[in-house]
Amino acid sequence: MYTSISETEKLRHPYYQIMELKNKELQLELNTWSRLELIDWLCWNDRNGIYRDEDSISEMDNILGRNEAIEIMSRQILENQ
Repeated sequence: MYTSISETEKLRHPYYQIMELKNKELQLELNTWSRLELIDWLCWNDRNGIYRDEDSISEMDNILGRNEAIEIMSRQILENQ
Protein backbone atom coordinates (compact mmCIF):
# COMPACT_ATOMS: atom_id res chain seq x y z
CA MET A 1 0.00 0.00 0.00
CA TYR A 2 1.38 3.38 -1.04
CA THR A 3 1.18 6.27 1.41
CA SER A 4 1.59 9.80 0.20
CA ILE A 5 4.24 11.92 1.86
CA SER A 6 4.09 15.71 1.98
CA GLU A 7 6.90 17.92 0.69
CA THR A 8 7.59 19.06 4.27
CA GLU A 9 7.95 15.47 5.43
CA LYS A 10 10.25 14.73 2.49
CA LEU A 11 12.56 17.57 3.49
CA ARG A 12 12.96 16.02 6.95
CA HIS A 13 13.43 12.42 5.87
CA PRO A 14 17.12 11.48 5.37
CA TYR A 15 16.36 9.24 2.38
CA TYR A 16 14.88 12.21 0.53
CA GLN A 17 17.44 14.71 1.83
CA ILE A 18 20.33 12.79 0.31
CA MET A 19 18.62 12.91 -3.07
CA GLU A 20 19.04 16.69 -3.08
CA LEU A 21 22.83 16.61 -2.80
CA LYS A 22 25.05 17.29 -5.79
CA ASN A 23 27.98 15.13 -6.86
CA LYS A 24 30.76 16.15 -4.44
CA GLU A 25 28.47 16.60 -1.42
CA LEU A 26 26.74 13.32 -2.26
CA GLN A 27 30.05 11.43 -2.36
CA LEU A 28 31.17 12.93 0.95
CA GLU A 29 27.88 11.93 2.61
CA LEU A 30 27.79 8.43 1.16
CA ASN A 31 31.31 7.77 2.40
CA THR A 32 29.99 8.18 5.95
CA TRP A 33 27.25 5.55 5.47
CA SER A 34 27.73 1.92 6.41
CA ARG A 35 27.24 -0.85 3.87
CA LEU A 36 23.95 -1.81 5.50
CA GLU A 37 22.68 1.79 5.43
CA LEU A 38 23.48 1.95 1.73
CA ILE A 39 21.68 -1.33 1.08
CA ASP A 40 18.63 -0.17 3.06
CA TRP A 41 18.42 2.99 0.94
CA LEU A 42 18.84 1.03 -2.29
CA CYS A 43 16.03 -1.36 -1.27
CA TRP A 44 13.82 1.60 -0.36
CA ASN A 45 14.52 3.38 -3.64
CA ASP A 46 14.34 0.33 -5.94
CA ARG A 47 12.03 -2.34 -4.58
CA ASN A 48 12.76 -4.62 -7.56
CA GLY A 49 16.53 -4.48 -7.16
CA ILE A 50 18.67 -7.27 -5.75
CA TYR A 51 20.63 -5.70 -2.92
CA ARG A 52 20.11 -7.72 0.27
CA ASP A 53 22.70 -10.42 0.91
CA GLU A 54 20.28 -13.35 0.86
CA ASP A 55 18.73 -12.23 -2.45
CA SER A 56 22.08 -11.39 -4.00
CA ILE A 57 23.61 -14.73 -3.04
CA SER A 58 20.70 -16.70 -4.46
CA GLU A 59 20.56 -14.67 -7.69
CA MET A 60 24.22 -13.85 -8.38
CA ASP A 61 26.20 -15.98 -5.94
CA ASN A 62 27.83 -12.94 -4.28
CA ILE A 63 26.97 -9.98 -2.10
CA LEU A 64 26.90 -6.27 -2.85
CA GLY A 65 30.06 -4.58 -1.63
CA ARG A 66 30.12 -1.15 -0.03
CA ASN A 67 31.93 0.57 -2.93
CA GLU A 68 29.58 -0.95 -5.48
CA ALA A 69 26.59 0.14 -3.37
CA ILE A 70 27.95 3.71 -3.34
CA GLU A 71 28.36 3.63 -7.13
CA ILE A 72 24.81 2.34 -7.68
CA MET A 73 23.28 4.78 -5.21
CA SER A 74 25.19 7.72 -6.72
CA ARG A 75 24.06 6.78 -10.21
CA GLN A 76 20.43 6.40 -9.16
CA ILE A 77 20.42 9.78 -7.42
CA LEU A 78 22.36 11.78 -10.00
CA GLU A 79 20.40 10.38 -12.96
CA ASN A 80 17.17 11.60 -11.36
CA GLN A 81 18.28 15.17 -10.67
